[in-house]
This record gives sequence, structure tokens and C-alpha cells, in this order.
Amino acid sequence: MTMPPRTPVPSDRVLNLAPPQRRTWLTAVLATLALACGLPARGATPIRALPAEPAPEPAGLWPSRPVTMVVPFPAGGANDVFALPLAAEFASLTGQTLRLQYRDGLGGTRGASVAAHAAPDGYTLFMGGVHHAIAATLRPGLDYLLDADFVPLALLATMPQVLVVDPARFPGDFASLVDKLHIYPGRYSYGSAGNGTSHHIAGELFRRAMRARILHTPFRGSGQALAALVAGNVDMVFCDVGSAVPHIRAGRLKALMVSGSQRNPAIPNVPTAAELEIPGFDGGTWYGLWAPKGTPVDVRTRIIDVVQRASDTQAIQIAWMDAGAEFPALTGKAFGDFVEAEMRRWAAVIKAKGITLE
Repeated sequence: MTMPPRTPVPSDRVLNLAPPQRRTWLTAVLATLALACGLPARGATPIRALPAEPAPEPAGLWPSRPVTMVVPFPAGGANDVFALPLAAEFASLTGQTLRLQYRDGLGGTRGASVAAHAAPDGYTLFMGGVHHAIAATLRPGLDYLLDADFVPLALLATMPQVLVVDPARFPGDFASLVDKLHIYPGRYSYGSAGNGTSHHIAGELFRRAMRARILHTPFRGSGQALAALVAGNVDMVFCDVGSAVPHIRAGRLKALMVSGSQRNPAIPNVPTAAELEIPGFDGGTWYGLWAPKGTPVDVRTRIIDVVQRASDTQAIQIAWMDAGAEFPALTGKAFGDFVEAEMRRWAAVIKAKGITLE
């Protein structure tokens, strides 16, 4: 028997074979089965698995690649006196490069901002110093907090401030310089590493102690300030001993005073502020090492160990002592306590003396 041909079902009716309620129920069941099998439901956008976050690197593997150390002043200043030997010993001890990233500006705070916002993985370090403890008061609008956005690692070195002049223009001693400042008020200028730096504060403390009118000329780092003094563009410079020592030994500059009460071994013939009876002129310069907040504790421990071993090498001790530096063994919390004390100290000095960035 011949069967009559089957009438084709219109395509627009194929989707309507089941009642609406049954169709909704079937869709839900099929979607559930699809998800259970790891397949996307019909009509659904496939879901891509999110990449897993990388697991923290075990401290024993650090460093497995080059490490960046942000240096917040230009090359050629006191930072290089400490950063370059440290980078050389770091490579020798770890087999990895310690790359120096110079990010100067705004009295060293621009580089601090860059480091504060870096990934906390142990591959970005920050070499800061007393300037940043001072900036906490002088620059209240910063986008980082030294005591909150960093973790302290180690105090690298400390040294006094020094007042240097051009011996051709000021051949006499400290007293003769002060006499000229009083005879010609407003004629002379001093250079510093920048507004808000410890060198700027030293100049302001000196100006107030001597009751002299001296103009301030800020530069981007002590290296530039010293070059300007050698070129005759300023009359004196306040800076750290490490920056000035090469110029003093070469006879290009003359040191008239160092801060504090103890003479510095690198320039033992230069009198101290205490000897010259300059009140309140006891502040020095120091440099330290930080990591961004959140850097794993075990990685921080490994960093501190490498820095301590580097500091103990003969090469670094000779280089740093030759620059007139001392290197106290302060690490971790002890260094953090030191920084907090310095922040309180300089805040009190700045407010008592009315020192501003201008």
C-alpha cells in the first residue's frame, strides 16, 4: 500500500511543538545538564575560565630575575655613592642584576610615589632617605605615606651635612664667611638638592642661626648643586659629606663646617657645628631601603639577608667609609622605628622654625 506523502512541518512551527510551560521546563533541564557536563547551555555565552593568580614566589628562589631599585635623585649624587657599590655586590651575591631606575623630581618624592605603587613582589625596591621623612611634613598632599605604603628593610648609611664654598671666592675660614654674610645681606646664595630636602633644611637652619639673609637656589640633586657651585652659579652648598668629598679632595671646593658634634673621618680637619657654637645644627643625612607594602615576609627576609651580606663586604665598607659614612645595623622593625622617630623629629623642627617649601 502506498503511503501518502508526509506534509513537511513549517520551520516556524518546529520550535512550538511543546506548550510554553513544557518548553520552559525542558530548556531549564537541558541547561542544567549542559552545565553539569561542562558545556554551555544552548543560547548562552560560553564562560571563559579566569586565569589563576600566580602563586607567590618562594623566598628561596628570589631573585629569579633582575630587581629594580628606584633611586629618587639624578645620577651623580650621593645616592650613587651607595647605590652603585650595592648594585655590584648584589649581582655578585645573587647572580642577578640590581637595575637602578632614576626617578628624580619634587625633592625625591616622585620616585617614592613610583615605588609605592609598584607590585609588592620583591622585584621593586626603593632607596630613600631623610628627605622622605622630612617630606611627610613639608608635602602633605603626597599620594603615598612613607610609614603606611612601604615596609622598612634596612638602614644603609648615615653621614653629616657639610657646608662647602669655592676657595677662590671664599679663601678664609668659617668666621670670615659669616662676616661677609652680615656685611652684604641678600648678596649670597646657597644651593641644595631641591626644595624640601635635608640640604634645604640645613640651609634654612644655618640662615636662621646666623641671622643672615641668604637666597636659596634648589637643584635636582646634590650633584647638580655642586656642579653649579664649581661653575660659580651659587656661592655655597649644603649637602652630605659623601657628595662633596671628591670635590674637596680635588681642591675644587672647600669645606667650612660639618653638622653635629663629631668630626668626620673623611674630612677630619673640618670643624663641627658644635665646635663653632652653631645651635641646633646637628641634623645629618641617611639612606635606607624599603619595599612596597604587601611584599611577602619571607621575601623581605631574603632581601635583608642579601643587603646585610653586601654591606659586610670589604668593597662596600671601603667605598662607604671613604665617603664619610657610617652604616648602623638597623633592619626591619628597628629601621621602621628609626624612621618614625625621624619623621617626628623633623616635623617638630619644621613647625618650630616655620620652614616651608618656598
